[in-house]
Amino acid sequence: MGMLDKLKGLMKGHEEQADRGVDKAGDYVDERTRGKYRSQVDTAQDRIREQLGEQGPDQDQPPR
Repeated sequence: MGMLDKLKGLMKGHEEQADRGVDKAGDYVDERTRGKYRSQVDTAQDRIREQLGEQGPDQDQPPR
């Protein structure tokens, strides 16, 4: 069992909290870099959500 599988198992039932954590981490990086890497951060957030097997709340919205 790989690390990603363990994380998925730990998150089971806590998908909303994990999604908020991904958003909060991205917002923190955007704040610290003054938005300089916003598109890269958004891409990283999307890929994390894909890897964790969940759809974020803003998947249907166009990128910022």
